[in-house]
Amino acid sequence: MVINSSPYKNKPKGLQKILYIHWPLSFLISVVSFFGFLMMYSVADGDYYLWSHPQLLRFSFGMVVLILISQVDIDFWRSLSPFIYTIALVLLFLVQFFGDIGMGARRWLEIGSIRFQPSEIMKVGLVLMLAIYYDWLSPKNISKPIWVAIPLTLILFPAWLVIIQPDLGTGMIIAITGITIMFVAGVNFWYFMGALTCAGVAIFLVFVSRNKSWQLLYDYHFNRIDIYLNPALDPLGRGYHITQSKIALGSGGLNGKGFMQGSQSQLDFLPEKHTDFIFTTIAEEFGFFGGIGLLTIYGTIVLFCLISAIRNHNRFGRLVTVGLAMIFFSYFAVNIAMVTGLAPVVGVPLPLISYGGSAMLVIMGSFGLIQSAHVHRLTKRE
Repeated sequence: MVINSSPYKNKPKGLQKILYIHWPLSFLISVVSFFGFLMMYSVADGDYYLWSHPQLLRFSFGMVVLILISQVDIDFWRSLSPFIYTIALVLLFLVQFFGDIGMGARRWLEIGSIRFQPSEIMKVGLVLMLAIYYDWLSPKNISKPIWVAIPLTLILFPAWLVIIQPDLGTGMIIAITGITIMFVAGVNFWYFMGALTCAGVAIFLVFVSRNKSWQLLYDYHFNRIDIYLNPALDPLGRGYHITQSKIALGSGGLNGKGFMQGSQSQLDFLPEKHTDFIFTTIAEEFGFFGGIGLLTIYGTIVLFCLISAIRNHNRFGRLVTVGLAMIFFSYFAVNIAMVTGLAPVVGVPLPLISYGGSAMLVIMGSFGLIQSAHVHRLTKRE
């Protein structure tokens, strides 16, 4: 694959790039993040230094990273794409042998005092790799079988490495994001119809394989499916999380109980209230309108990204923007579906709000790349 870049024209230069940043998008990112700090303060029962302070430091560092990345030429990130993907893939391999185990899964690597999830890096690495692939590939070859098999391999291999950690939620997000980029790149529609048919057959085989010698999923995956279908099977055990989540969601009503007044979260009935189930706390304290308000801001962020992609004259930048916007959408869509009982419980954080370092920094870095694509959106290959 030839990855050397051709010269560009119409590039913004120097301090001019600051003016080209999508400031409304940055503003909405900041609004959501500061709302997250308030929620960290609430679930910590008024203790600022427990979760809010570390999260604020991460966001501040992430915003600096976002601005710096946005000022770097999009062509530079294009040239680094294969390297970033390869590094992420190597890190995923290392997780299998040297990863830290937490909550029954081997998902983290620890380097000194830094602990992170390589799967978060892979989300971005995959988007960059597929974007440069389709930027390089001739349009007439996009739907030819051999040129479809290559990106499928680039997608499915890391997705499999993540799923066996086991981390089904993140593995699904990686696969969905990659397939979305293939669709946007122009791969023939019938490939996706065939994929949906295969997915239907795969789901059927998954259920048939249960308790067989060739069982396709771990027992804990089937347990999650059972609890998803009927949490009352074990309301004080495996179904406790979703049962308490639904109680908190319902108790919030239309207007909520008020800031720091949520009984389920403040009295610690709600597990993982500062990470995976933070949306439940939001709905309990701010009600239906608070939840809808947050969803509206999330949707506007995605809409801004898609509009930027449509207006982008650079194919690589356009695909990167769509892919990273899809990752952001998957974060909050899967998390909210999970805590409301619309999907099985999986470990996916609520973006910019859930407590955590890896997800926050990767999301801010992703928006930095989106901003870089936006700043250089008028550049064209000569």
